[in-house]
Amino acid sequence: MTTEAKSSSRERLLEAAARLTYRDGVGIGVDALCKAARVSKRSMYQLFESKDELLAASLEERAAAFVAGLLPPADDGRSPRERIRHVFEQLESQAGAPEFLGCRYLTVQVELKDQSHPASQVAHRIKANLTGFFRSEAEQGGASDPDLLARQLILVFDGASARAGIQADNLTGLVAPTVTTLLDTAGVR
Repeated sequence: MTTEAKSSSRERLLEAAARLTYRDGVGIGVDALCKAARVSKRSMYQLFESKDELLAASLEERAAAFVAGLLPPADDGRSPRERIRHVFEQLESQAGAPEFLGCRYLTVQVELKDQSHPASQVAHRIKANLTGFFRSEAEQGGASDPDLLARQLILVFDGASARAGIQADNLTGLVAPTVTTLLDTAGVR
C-alpha cells in the first residue's frame, strides 16, 4: 500500500469513526466502520492497533475543531466574564442545529464507562481542558472560588449539551441566565 493510499484510508477511517460513533455510539462495529470508510479490516488493523485506538485517534483529530468552535481567541480583549459567556453562546448556537447530538466527548465517556479506555482518556483530557479554561477565566475575573465556579460551569455545559443532544430541551433563553447567575454569585467581572 502506498503512503498516499495509507493516508487516504486513514483519513476515511477517522472520518467514518467520527461520524458513525457520534450518530450511533461507540458500540458501532468494525465491519460498519470499514464499510463506511471503504477500507478492508486488514487495512484498518494495519493503520490502527484496534478499534479502540481508532476511536481515540478520531476524537483527538476533532479536538482542535471542538475547541475552536467553543472558545474565544486568546487575548481577544474581552473580559473573563464575556469570554466564559462566549462558550455558552457557542453551545447554544451549535445546539440549535438539527444534527447536534450533544458533546461527543461527554457522550464517549458516558457510553464507555471505562476510564482506562483510550477514547475515554482522550475525551477526559479534552473536557478537563475546558474546565481548565473556565477555571483560568474565573480566576482572572476575580471569582471568589475559581475551582468551584469552573466545576459549576462544566456541569451546566455538560447538562445543557446532553439535554439539547437528546432533544429534551431548547437551550435558548435557558443557559445564558443560568451562567449569568453563576458569574454574578461568584463575583466575576
